[in-house]
Amino acid sequence: MRYEPVIGLEIHAQLQTRTKIFCGCSTAFGAPPNSHVCPVCLGMPGALPVLNRTAVDYAIKAALALGCDIQPLSIFARKNYFYPDLPKGYQISQYERPLALGGGLDISIDGDSKRVGLTRIHMEEDAGKSLHEGFPDSDRRTYIDYNRSGVPLIEIVSEPDMRSAVEAAEFFERLRDILVWLGVNDGSMEEGSLRCDANVSVRPAGQGKFGTKAEVKNLNSFRYLRNALEYEIERQVDTLESGGRVVQETRLWDSTAGRTLSMRSKEEAHDYRYFPEPDLPPLVVDEARIAAVQRTMRELPEARRQRFVAAYGLPAYDAGVLTSSAGLADYFEKVAAGCGNAKAASNWVMGELLRTMKERGVDIAQVPLEPAALAGLIALVDKGTISNAMAKDVFARMYDTRRSADDIVAADGLAQNSDEGALLAIVRAVIANNADAAAQYRAGQHKAFGFLVGQVMKGSAGKANPKLANELLRRELQS
Repeated sequence: MRYEPVIGLEIHAQLQTRTKIFCGCSTAFGAPPNSHVCPVCLGMPGALPVLNRTAVDYAIKAALALGCDIQPLSIFARKNYFYPDLPKGYQISQYERPLALGGGLDISIDGDSKRVGLTRIHMEEDAGKSLHEGFPDSDRRTYIDYNRSGVPLIEIVSEPDMRSAVEAAEFFERLRDILVWLGVNDGSMEEGSLRCDANVSVRPAGQGKFGTKAEVKNLNSFRYLRNALEYEIERQVDTLESGGRVVQETRLWDSTAGRTLSMRSKEEAHDYRYFPEPDLPPLVVDEARIAAVQRTMRELPEARRQRFVAAYGLPAYDAGVLTSSAGLADYFEKVAAGCGNAKAASNWVMGELLRTMKERGVDIAQVPLEPAALAGLIALVDKGTISNAMAKDVFARMYDTRRSADDIVAADGLAQNSDEGALLAIVRAVIANNADAAAQYRAGQHKAFGFLVGQVMKGSAGKANPKLANELLRRELQS
């Protein structure tokens, strides 16, 4: 390539607290407009902010997980600008003294690992939401919903270390996985609780100096991020190759048209006139608080994947699927501990459980089947009490009724027949009644063996131990 893209991301993640960052209003999504508001988040005169302790702890969690250097003292500031959904006329954020500096995240593209550095993580409050309707502009109406105003955010700013749209999308996805895993963000991009701004420029390959960047705002899916960056990279390259000049500006992604559109020139950007928030004291985070937060943190996804491979002997693929969420990983470990067969536990969780969850449209927290119950089912299969095929039917009944596997197998008479004498009698009768098929097998037509196995299973009402039935049938045919 003649040109090299240079990409950095700014990711805004709402913290999953029950109340807002500076007041006691609910952060629940989907409430009627302007029902979760109070004098503080509406910016009424004389209303004073009080910092949400849990929001700070969640921000510390994210910073620890991303290897950041948490600052012992950070300062909130007023970021001054006017917009209808900003009730105070300023946003409380952090500027010169953020909560955390440095850190980074490893990503992998086609098996090649790469470290993407972080510049900072700072805390701030979210703005409200403008709802537009009407067309043309003369009939346009704008309504303001302040429910989101004051919801706690962290902004995670990366270094400009990414060199393709694919790398940027992978970074965003891995970051989302970590934030959701920690429980500090719900990962719901369609609801706006996780959003991304991308800064992108291009430069001649091998050049050290950065090109002029454009910022693409409010990207709320991995696909939109990747498509917007691919378009923007191509647009900037075309501009330079045609003798033009890339303008520093803010752009928006039009997913319908498949292109970015100019929103405003950066030369016209506001002077935010940051100054320290006079109503909030400096935020002091000492080592004792950091240690207390660290004790509440889960084992991170990558570390858990590696442990699943090393401790349970699972393939890397299995470990990756099982650690797609913290809840699923916890569920698997409880099943594995209960049945003593980690690979079987992995197969059942990745197979029947995930398939059923997808069919029912539920997540792991909504699964009615306890891990101990699934472990009991696997133990019955391992002991030969029921076949694997029969176990799938028992699983479905367990999921719907919450009855144990032992109860279902005993009540419905589903236990396998492992009586060698009884099965031998069935096998000999099948061979005698199907002499042509037996002769075909002995003549080397091995497809006939499957037919004969089916007849044995039919003769046993489906209860023959498949492994034992196969062994007896093959022995009798060869004798």
